[in-house]
Amino acid sequence: MKHITIKDIAKKLNVSISTVSRAFNDKYDIRQDTKELILKTAKELGYRPNPMAKKLIQQRSFNIGIVVPEFEKSYFPQVILGAQNVLLEHNYQVLLMQSNESSETERKNVETLVDNMVDGLIISLCSEEENIAYYKQLIAKGLPIVFFNRVIDELEATKVLFDDYKWAFFTTEHLIQQGLKNIIHIAPKKKYSYTNNRISGYKDAMTKHKLVPQKIIYSHLTVEDGEEIATRFIETKNIPDAIFSSNDYCAIGAMRVFKQHGFKIPKDIAFAGFSETQLSEFVDPQLTSVSQPTKLIGKTAAELLLKQIDNKESSIYQTVVLNGNLNIRESSMKVLKL
Repeated sequence: MKHITIKDIAKKLNVSISTVSRAFNDKYDIRQDTKELILKTAKELGYRPNPMAKKLIQQRSFNIGIVVPEFEKSYFPQVILGAQNVLLEHNYQVLLMQSNESSETERKNVETLVDNMVDGLIISLCSEEENIAYYKQLIAKGLPIVFFNRVIDELEATKVLFDDYKWAFFTTEHLIQQGLKNIIHIAPKKKYSYTNNRISGYKDAMTKHKLVPQKIIYSHLTVEDGEEIATRFIETKNIPDAIFSSNDYCAIGAMRVFKQHGFKIPKDIAFAGFSETQLSEFVDPQLTSVSQPTKLIGKTAAELLLKQIDNKESSIYQTVVLNGNLNIRESSMKVLKL
């Protein structure tokens, strides 16, 4: 199939190429009836503008790269949807990359996107240390970047965050208000900024209510990790009053093992999670969990990135902290509301 060019349209109508170009670009120095005829003929011939030529003229690729650690859990796909909705409205295409929790893969992903001349990047890091120097180079060269969820505190860049400290504090205090004292927090092994904020929220709530000792277990936060942690507690006959996990999956794994061993939830042990996965409402009992505004996180990151793209001369970086909600369910409700 022959690709129709503006030369073909000009030849068909016996006009100059520059006249066709002025019609397409809606210039003032062309008669309205001529412009309408050119546009009508272009449509009839099946003409489509050359996207590469347009991008070269505008010095934009109209592509945005998004790099996330994984797609398996619902959190990142929801953020991507929120970002994509905004970007598509502004005629940008989204190129998705997964780092698979590897800093080396993350670096290669970003390098590939940069080599393909993306106009900007939205990134959630798999590691907060290995690629700092590289990101500093990209930012110094003027590439618009917005980091979200997992960020580098020392890196001067635009960031979209969740108030992890506040909601970890509220969750822990909710458990304390149920009369629970021996509360265990399960945190990620990797020391992300949100990890430290959730740990601080847990510790400060415990300290406020003069509860010691404060115990933190570090884990990969899989369902299997939750099962293993619960098994250890049962085998040592050292059952805490409650487990507050930094994600839902680990909490659900632990709940399952305790239930299998005859423990009543929340009567014998209470549970709370984080990030409000779809599973939280399908387990029995339903899991108390902190919900994050995932689509709003993506939407905000995309809007901030577009501002950077449109104002490349500005070096003012923003940090936006978004709010959430604690969805209290049966897994933690030892004290029933009247």
